[in-house]
Amino acid sequence: MDVQKKTDGSVNIIGEVATDPVASWMIQSAQVASKFTLFTHHAKTFPDLVTALRNSMLRAGVFKDEKTAEEQVVQVLNFDIHLVKDFRGNRYIERVTECIPVEEKNEYTFDHRREKTLEGKMDKFMDNATVFFTKTTNRELFKHRNVMEYQDGRYVLTNPITDANIKAMRNNMDSSDLEGFDNFLDRNWGIKPSNGFEDDAVTINAQAEPKKRGRKPKLQ
Repeated sequence: MDVQKKTDGSVNIIGEVATDPVASWMIQSAQVASKFTLFTHHAKTFPDLVTALRNSMLRAGVFKDEKTAEEQVVQVLNFDIHLVKDFRGNRYIERVTECIPVEEKNEYTFDHRREKTLEGKMDKFMDNATVFFTKTTNRELFKHRNVMEYQDGRYVLTNPITDANIKAMRNNMDSSDLEGFDNFLDRNWGIKPSNGFEDDAVTINAQAEPKKRGRKPKLQ
């Protein structure tokens, strides 16, 4: 892993992230050692996956603060492909979940400067203090939503992929894959990316409803 971090590795595949040191190496490789990393984990839900990896980072001594560790974890988790095995022995993909990091916003104001009274200044100060303590104690670091789900024996597209991940995916496709992917986005979600690889202007049709995924009818 140390050698590969100094090379141009494309894909790292880690068979099972079951111990704290392996979790630490997985996070490092996903950040600097390759274009992307594949790994397996036995978390039951996506929040459980984030919590488990965060706790591994803390126990491994990589981070001391829970929020900082969790922030690093959600930065490398783009998609979670959750597989299940039912009681009949059938194995299938139950859902594909996208991780969406929540960007930090500066919500502080300087409205106290316009206040004439001490009471007014204290009210504005308390507003900023409330924002600060909310961010410190109850800050939301990520959102997650299912892109695809297995429902009643078929796969259903539920939510569109975010612009950032669409751009990253398009930048790593050749011409044939790019055309097929763009057609897929337009057909299912009304998303029309531009033809460029680098500066993609993605347009999303907010009225587009999720469509079910199925085989195309055969031509007679």
